[in-house]
Amino acid sequence: MTHVSWNDAVEFCRKLSAVSAEKAKGHRYRLPTEAEWEYACRAGSSTAYSFGNDASRLSQFGWFNGNSESSAHPVGEKRPNAWGLHDMHGNVWEWCSDRFGEYRLGRVADPTGPSNGKDRVHRGGAWNIFARDCRSAFRRKVTPNGRGNDLGFRILCIVDR
Repeated sequence: MTHVSWNDAVEFCRKLSAVSAEKAKGHRYRLPTEAEWEYACRAGSSTAYSFGNDASRLSQFGWFNGNSESSAHPVGEKRPNAWGLHDMHGNVWEWCSDRFGEYRLGRVADPTGPSNGKDRVHRGGAWNIFARDCRSAFRRKVTPNGRGNDLGFRILCIVDR
C-alpha cells in the first residue's frame, strides 16, 4: 500500500488495536520506533545492508531505481533478510513512530526520537532512489501528512500478557 501518511498509518494501528478479536487476544498495534525498525532491518548484521556491504546485490533483496521499472511492487517478491523480513531495503519508505532529529551522542539502548518537532522519520529506501540510499542506516524525514507513491508502513504487534 502506498500514498499513506504517518497520520493514516497511526490511525490504522489505532483501529486495528480496537478490533474486538484483537483486544481479546491482548494485541495492540503501532508503528516501530526508528531503532526497532533498524534492528529488524539489520537482522543481526552490522554491514551497510542486511546481506553485506555490496550494493550490487541489492537487486536480489529489494526494489530501487536500478530494477523497479518505476513503480512499487507487491511485498515478498525479493529475498528476505536473515530474520525472514521482506522488503526492508527499497520498494517503499516505511514510517516510524519517531519524530526526526539528530541522534543523541554516545551509546543509547533502544533510543526514541525527540519529544517535539513536526517531521517524522521514514526508513528503508524506495523503488525510485539509488541503491546507496536503501542502506539499513539511511533515514529521511517528511511531514506527518505527507503522502507519496513511495510511502508505506510496517506495524508491530505488542501482546499484553
